[in-house]
Amino acid sequence: MRRFPLKPATRIRVGIGDWSFEGWRGGAFYPPGLRATEELAWASRRLGCIEINSSFYATPAPTTWARWAAEVPAGFVFTLKAHRLATMRRELLAGADAVVRFIESGLAALGERLGPIVWQLPPHHAFDADDLEPFLALLPDATHGLSLRHVLEPRHPSFACAEYLALARGYGVATVATDSPDYPNVFDPTAGFIYARLMRSHGDQPAGYPPAELAQWAARARTWQAGGLPANLPLIDPAGVQSQTGRPRDVFIQFISGAKARNPAAAQALTALLDQPQTSG
Repeated sequence: MRRFPLKPATRIRVGIGDWSFEGWRGGAFYPPGLRATEELAWASRRLGCIEINSSFYATPAPTTWARWAAEVPAGFVFTLKAHRLATMRRELLAGADAVVRFIESGLAALGERLGPIVWQLPPHHAFDADDLEPFLALLPDATHGLSLRHVLEPRHPSFACAEYLALARGYGVATVATDSPDYPNVFDPTAGFIYARLMRSHGDQPAGYPPAELAQWAARARTWQAGGLPANLPLIDPAGVQSQTGRPRDVFIQFISGAKARNPAAAQALTALLDQPQTSG
C-alpha cells in the first residue's frame, strides 16, 4: 500500500482551472492587450497553482509539458486532471492502459512544478471496492525518478462512506475536498496532503465568494496545513480520520466552475487573506 513522504516544509497553494478563458481577458483578470501566449506567464506570477483541465480531453505532447514548465516561476505548481479515458469506464481496470499512457506522456518534464494528479470519476460511477482497489493499485508512486501524488474525485454519493475512505487512505490517495452544490462534499483527509475544489463562486460577488466565506476558507486552509481538521466541516468517519492528523500538510485549493469569470478574483482574494500575518492571543 502506498505512503507518500511529507515534504520538510508545507505550503498552501491557491489557484484556478486552466488559464485560457475569454471572460478573464480585457481587464477582468488579464490586462487589456495581453497576448494569449503570455497569459500563463502572467497568471502563474499571481497564483500559487493552476489545475490543467484541458488534459482531461487531450494529453499534451512532451514538448508542451516542457514549454509550460519553462514559462512559470520557481515555486509554482501545475496540478493535472488525468485523461478521461483512464476513468470514464464501466470497470476502472479497463482504463489501465490509459493510466500508463497518461503517466508516460512526458509530464515528468514539469519536474518540480508537477503537483497532484486528479483522477475524476463520472457522476454515475458508484462505489464498488472490488472495482476501485485494483485501479488505486495501478497508480504509480513515481515516474522517471519524479514522485507522484494522486487525488481521486468521486462524484457518486455512494463514495461518502467509511469503506471508501479506508481504501483510499490505505493507498495514500487523496480525496477531493469538494465544495459543490451538485456532488458529494467529502472532507475526510485520506492522504498526507489536502486537495480542495471550490465550486460555489457567484457572479454577484466581486471576489466570487462573500468576504466572510473566504475568511472561513482561509482559516480551514491553515488548519489543514497545520495537520488539523476544521471544526466546521463535517466528517463521514471521525474515528478513521485520526490517522491523518497531527502532521503538517501541503494544501491545494482550486476555484473551479461556479461563476468562472470570478474565479481568479476569488483565488487572489483568498491568497491575500492567507498572506496576512497571524496574531496570537
